[in-house]
Amino acid sequence: MTPKKITINDVADHAGVSVTTVSLVVSGKGRISPQTTARVQQAIQALGYVPNRQAVTLRSGRSGVVGLIVRDVCDPFYAEVTAGLSEALEAQGRILFLTQSGAEGRGTLRAAESLLTQGVDGIVLAGNLLHGLEVRQRAAAAGVPLVCAARANALEGMDLVRPDNQLAARLATGHLVSEGHKQIAYVGGAGGSLTRAERLGGFCATLLHHGLPFRPEWIIESEAYRHGMAAKTEALLRRYPQITALVCHDASVTLGAYFGVLNAGRSVGGQALEGLYSQRVALAGFGEGADAALAELPLTLVSAAGRDVGRSAAERLLQRIEAPDATPQQWVVAPELIARPPT
Repeated sequence: MTPKKITINDVADHAGVSVTTVSLVVSGKGRISPQTTARVQQAIQALGYVPNRQAVTLRSGRSGVVGLIVRDVCDPFYAEVTAGLSEALEAQGRILFLTQSGAEGRGTLRAAESLLTQGVDGIVLAGNLLHGLEVRQRAAAAGVPLVCAARANALEGMDLVRPDNQLAARLATGHLVSEGHKQIAYVGGAGGSLTRAERLGGFCATLLHHGLPFRPEWIIESEAYRHGMAAKTEALLRRYPQITALVCHDASVTLGAYFGVLNAGRSVGGQALEGLYSQRVALAGFGEGADAALAELPLTLVSAAGRDVGRSAAERLLQRIEAPDATPQQWVVAPELIARPPT
């Protein structure tokens, strides 16, 4: 026998609400209380109800689909952004349509055209802003709201949700200072990176606040793919053995720095202890919970709270869908300090 098709009436009966209420929850329209919304969503999940998206589109003029353009979904930060965005949208009965623009962002326009053709209600542009201006112009011409979720500042006049990179660097550097370190270097990041510039600003400001030296020769850049960070870190420590701590630009830099410390004949540790300055080097880096390579390392990690960035981007985009002419805003999400004891 063919299984009975679950209808919107079945969901309404199961949740103890009207068909209209279910319709409003599915379409994301109307003012439905969180408790009622949760009851309807539980009924939908329990019954396995699949909304007829074409019918929803015809009734509401919206598809219930939101597009995401991300450079690389495997990047830990943007993987967390994607997860947070998807969770928040699904809670409102919407579907996330994921596209990738490629490592250099060259596919951004292609991805945007594909999403606009699919009739999405809005687009989140995450990461590389190559062709960002063109995407904004085409989205505006199609009447589709656009929100940027990125590590650093975005295009002027665009809604932006991002982490606080300066505060993240202040947290990382301040923690090292609290552990007794006074000779601290910054390693990694490309010279043209705005994220790096913001983090360096927080790093320098913290050193100055504590009356500690800022030495330009202790600031090391890295190429786009972080090759050679172990060798660069080893060379830095051999040339300046007084360094006792490193602030590392990202997860791959942190991993390279870890091996660079070991190759220099030193150990990775936490507090700066008398008599051990020539041996211990503490590491503080920036990363996400998805950075499995860093999970077992004895370091201080500052998370950019990518999942919260994704949730906030979803909230802002839904607001923009309801009020297309609203003034663009910047939402800054606070980072989180995670200190691990030395092994």
